Formats: sequence, structure tokens, C-alpha cells
Amino acid sequence: MGIEENSTPHVAATGLRETKKRETRQLISDRATELFIAQGFERTTIADIADAARVAKKTVTNYFPRKEDLALDHQDAFTGALAATIADRAPGESALAALRRAFLAAVDAQDPVAGFAGLGFTRMIADSPTLTTCLRGLHDQREDALAGALAEATGAAATDVEPRTAAAVLGAVHRVLFARIQQLTLAGRTDEEIAAEVRAEAEAAFTLLEPSLATYATT
Repeated sequence: MGIEENSTPHVAATGLRETKKRETRQLISDRATELFIAQGFERTTIADIADAARVAKKTVTNYFPRKEDLALDHQDAFTGALAATIADRAPGESALAALRRAFLAAVDAQDPVAGFAGLGFTRMIADSPTLTTCLRGLHDQREDALAGALAEATGAAATDVEPRTAAAVLGAVHRVLFARIQQLTLAGRTDEEIAAEVRAEAEAAFTLLEPSLATYATT
């Protein structure tokens, strides 16, 4: 009884600290995004963000070591998405079928991670050489993670050409479709219009891969 009584305030204090950290991180991210959209990524400084969030510059960099991390703060979800789909696919479902299913579901949900980020955010990325380069790097990381997941799923070595080739082809389709969502967003199309158009285009794109990958990595 004594242990429980003594530990309860500590547990509560720890919970409050973690909640405060999450709130502070979200506040910094929100203020940074507002500034990036309003005045451009390249022209916004860490000092600007700290002032807007009413925190010290050191606090900003403690939560976000790089300025790019403030703009693209769903990097882990993005780079791990395709590999996670392979790991979680249904018994008997091929890698191609699983990735097609997951992408179409993301389109139907108008998921920001799939590219439905809104006009302001999409333009912010398109106008920034730094973020454009960073996004290409994230696509590369996502493809590498997919290759690893495919190697594990097929029992191949991580360096084997087969899973890396399959990942390159499947990753390319996702790159093309992501870019297509960006293109339509910048053209002023609504998310509903984009989803309808990209869904049809995605079906066609994934169908092109069926002759070579329809049964690849089937569980």
C-alpha cells in the first residue's frame, strides 16, 4: 500500500510532463507550418518560429533538430508505410495486391501522408528547393524500407537484386502517384476531384505491374 501511495504522485507528474511535451511539440509544429506557408520555408528562421510559439530557440531545436523536420514532421509514417503494408498483408495476399489496396484506401481517406496536404502546404514544398530535395530523399528511404520488407517476406537476402528490383518498381508507382496528387493540388483541384481522378489512374498503374508481380511475395 505504501508503494502505491508514494508512486501515484510520481506517475501523475510524469504523465503531465509527457502531455506538456506533446502539446509543446505540436504548438511549435503548428506555428512553423503557418509561417512556412505564409512566408516560405527558405525565408523562415528558427528564431521566427520560436517567437511565434513563444519558446526559446533551443526548445525548437530540441524537438526538431533540423528545420526540414518542422515542415515534414510525418517522416516516419511516410518512410515506413509501404514496408508496414507488406508486413501486415493478409494471408495469400501478394505484395502488389496489398500495396494497391492500401494506396486506394489512402486515396479514399484523402490521407495527407499519401499527398493530400492541401494547396498551401503543397505549394510550400514545391517552392522550396530544400524541401523538394528532402522529399526525394524520403522516397528513397521508403523504397529501401520496402526492399527490406520484401526480402524478409520472400526469404531473400537484403542485398539480393530481386526484392530491390521489385521495391524500385513498386516505389516508382507510388512516387508517380504522389507527384500526380501534388500536381492536381497545385492546379487548384479539390481533394474530392483529385481522389476520383487518382483512384482511376492508380488502378491503371498497378494493373501494369500485374504481369511481373501479381504473385510476387504471396504469403
